[in-house]
Amino acid sequence: MVTSATPPVRRRGAGSRWALLFFLAVSYGVAALGAFASADAGTVYEALDLPAWAPPAWLFGPVWTVLYATIGIAAWLVWRHPDRDRVRTALTWWSIQLALNLAWTPLFFAARRYGLALLDILLLLAALGTTVVRFRRLSLPAALLLVPYLLWVAFATALNASIWHLNP
Repeated sequence: MVTSATPPVRRRGAGSRWALLFFLAVSYGVAALGAFASADAGTVYEALDLPAWAPPAWLFGPVWTVLYATIGIAAWLVWRHPDRDRVRTALTWWSIQLALNLAWTPLFFAARRYGLALLDILLLLAALGTTVVRFRRLSLPAALLLVPYLLWVAFATALNASIWHLNP
């Protein structure tokens, strides 16, 4: 007897739109909390001894604005997958990496604890890598949306390490 597999049911409709707004709101909420925790970030950054390859302070805002959108959309794409257990695990990793993302800004800018910020961003990089792997199992587009974020965090990790070295 041959049976055909039922195609996965994806969540659609008004609930899906609300979910998208929710994931975007969470992502941009993290951005807002981080901005609130480090109101003088530009001044702090420009006062640091920076490596020659450090980007200008004005670049961070536009880059993060785009990245937070991709972070939210990626989570929404995964949320739409019908395998609720795997979705729960993937979104748990998404939440962990977002919490580590949130912790970095006050550690680096408000507390000026560059070593602790480096530890945090290394954990963020690991959690984000795990998130990408988990997302890939459920949605290739979701995983691909996180790749620029992963690359930016890897770059930021190198920058954080260099700043820690240059500003003991």
